[in-house]
Parts: sequence; C-alpha cells; structure tokens
Amino acid sequence: MPEGHTIHRLAKDHQKWFAGQKMGALSPQGRFSEGASQISGLKLLSTSAHGKHLFYHWEDGQTLHIHLGLYGKFRVHRNPAPEPRGAVRVRMIGNERTFDLNGPNCCELLTTEGLDTLLNRLGQDPLRSDASPEIVWARFSRSRSCVGSLLLNQSVIAGVGNVYRAEILFLLGIHPETLANEISRDTFDKLWNLTSDLLKTGVKYNRIITVEREKGGKPLSRLNSRERLNIYKLSHCPHCNHRIRTWELGNRKMYACEKCQAPLN
Repeated sequence: MPEGHTIHRLAKDHQKWFAGQKMGALSPQGRFSEGASQISGLKLLSTSAHGKHLFYHWEDGQTLHIHLGLYGKFRVHRNPAPEPRGAVRVRMIGNERTFDLNGPNCCELLTTEGLDTLLNRLGQDPLRSDASPEIVWARFSRSRSCVGSLLLNQSVIAGVGNVYRAEILFLLGIHPETLANEISRDTFDKLWNLTSDLLKTGVKYNRIITVEREKGGKPLSRLNSRERLNIYKLSHCPHCNHRIRTWELGNRKMYACEKCQAPLN
C-alpha cells in the first residue's frame, strides 16, 4: 500500500497539472458513473492529502475522496489520451493531461460534512503544516500499545506504513515492542521530527529513502531500491552485521536488529 509520501506527491503533481481547470469525468468501468456525472464539467479548485487519503476539491463544494489501498494505481497521459486500459474506475480529462484510476480501495464523493467526519477519524499527518505533535504525544504518553503497532495506527499518525515504521525505529534505536508510554518526550520529539523529515524526502524524490547520505558517490536520486533503505527486507544489520529479526507485529512483518534496537527491559 502506498505510504503518505506517495499520496502527497500525487496531490502536489495533480494540483500543478489540473487545478483551476474544468474537468471532464467518466467511469469506463461503470462503478463510478453517477459520481463522474456530478463533477464532469466542474472546475477543480485544488487537491490535498492527509495520510494515505487523496482529495479533489470541486467548485460545487463536493470532494472526490480516493484511497488507493493495495491495488489502486494512477496512469497519467498527455492528451489525447489512449483508450482506457483495464478496469478504469474514473477518468479525469484536463486541458493537457488525463489521468486514469484503476483498482482503488475507495473512490467516492463527499459533502463538506462527510469530509469533516473522515478527517476527524484520521491522526496527525507529519507532512501537513497544521499537524500537532502535541496531540500525538498525548496519545503516546497514555498508550500501552507497543510503539511498533502505534506507528501503523492511522488514527494516531497518518501516512506511516510498514517500510517507514521499520526504518524510523531502526534509525532511532528503538525496539518495536517498547511500550509507547515508556518513551520519553525527548525520544518522541526525535521520532516525530525524523518521521516528518523522511516523509518530506519521500515526496521530493517520489520514493522512500531513509539512508542519511550518498552511498558510493551516488546522489540520493540514483540509489537503487536496496541502497535506499537501512534494514527493511534485509537479512543482516548494516551497522553491526547482527541477523535481523522478522516477526508479525500489527498484522505486518516487522524488521529489527535486536542488538542495535535493544529492548528497554
């Protein structure tokens, strides 16, 4: 599933390519025909993102809400666009570009009230300027969930997925099974700031990059997939060569070096 940096990058690109235009909308697959008919011909005012949720804000006050889930995918074409490929849920046609959306988990129109209800269910997004780390700290300080599970809870921090979870905890030397309420305020601040910085790097390069500097003289933009990460899906720790432990935590596979990320107790 795409993590928050991908959704924010999509919002940024689609804002640049489509905002301010009257868009054509249709549903080649047919599952969003009614919604497409309601927004076709309307001006797209802006796009935004919150965690893993993408929003298109229309002049009539409605918002198109998209959650890609595991299988959702965008394709962007220069106009004139080719024939739709596969089960295209919605095709949006702008002045110079068209995008197709296949296989999203959610594609729906929301009223202002519906949008507010959704946003109130989501946690703080470290990529948003209105994010409040104080709210997240309050959740951490009273939670007896382990930090490795809490980081995946989208009602606490929105946008962090399995890759960022493993990388953040490794870089901070935190064992994933440490209880959230055992983390000090100083450690939490480091976690929040690192999460924000890594997600911003992800938006910039449109991929997850957690290594701290260039490798082998390569700029970050030219690192291959294995060079961009420190621990995720690796067999041995890059710092101490200790074997990386893998186990299920929060219904996802966790990766940790239990020598560099020693438990508190």
